[in-house]
Amino acid sequence: MEKKVTLQDTLKSQDTEEWIDLIFYRPIGYRWALLFKKINVTPNTVTILSIILGVAAGVMFYYTSLWLNIIGMLLLVWANSYDSADGQLARMTGNYSRIGRILDGVAGDFWFVSIYAAICLRLTPEWGFYIWFLAAITGFFHGKQAAMADYLRNFHLLFVKGKKGSELDDSTKLKEQVKNLTWKKNFIEKLFMVFYLPYTKDQEKWTPQLQAFRKTLAGQFGDNEYPADFREEFRRASKPMMKYTNILSFNTRVTALFISLFIGLPWVYFLFELSVLNVLLIYMLYKYETICKRFNIRLRGND
Repeated sequence: MEKKVTLQDTLKSQDTEEWIDLIFYRPIGYRWALLFKKINVTPNTVTILSIILGVAAGVMFYYTSLWLNIIGMLLLVWANSYDSADGQLARMTGNYSRIGRILDGVAGDFWFVSIYAAICLRLTPEWGFYIWFLAAITGFFHGKQAAMADYLRNFHLLFVKGKKGSELDDSTKLKEQVKNLTWKKNFIEKLFMVFYLPYTKDQEKWTPQLQAFRKTLAGQFGDNEYPADFREEFRRASKPMMKYTNILSFNTRVTALFISLFIGLPWVYFLFELSVLNVLLIYMLYKYETICKRFNIRLRGND
């Protein structure tokens, strides 16, 4: 008899879960995952459905009608429940793939490109070219915020669940994998990887102390798991930073978006991203780099 997979089994880690996700999105996502598993829908299909819903949500924000905006908000919440469900379904069924992970990350990009474009089209008669310029700058930093939040979260999971429980990648290894793929036999996978490789390189470039720490870890432990006491000590130091990775992900962001739409000033959302979220990004990176530097110095001192 197949063992029933519980809601707890489908979570990445209690350390990295936000309270809104725990009380709302994860329970809903779990129920969607159970349904999708029953009717043999794959995690990647669920991700594609979330993209469709998220893009449709963005279209609704073009209109000045608050009721149409509210429909967009509900569609975006629905899309995010599917975004939760695809990962939970993957953990429930063991149906993992790097393409699935990349597609899951790209899903949010599709949503917000649609949202940004809709807001810009809505405000162009009043703002002209300037709203597009503001959106482009905001979009650039939005990408950095989301990428670094995801990267630090996966580095933390390396110490919570070990190497098999983290989706942390290494650009050097990825480069070799891309080289070994052929356009003829592995077109889709190679296409995804060609875009994913510079994304990973950029994450590494923003975290020099973390990369130095990773190099020391590799030199000391190789492919072996890190000692349990060392993992737990770093986990405790890293865990307070996880609240910032969550703030820079979805829930805080869309709360600001929804408020700006309710008050009829969607451009306020761009200013929120450029000010509040960028300050948090800088603070998060500074603190995390400091933690990694401290542990790296100590570990090298034990050589």
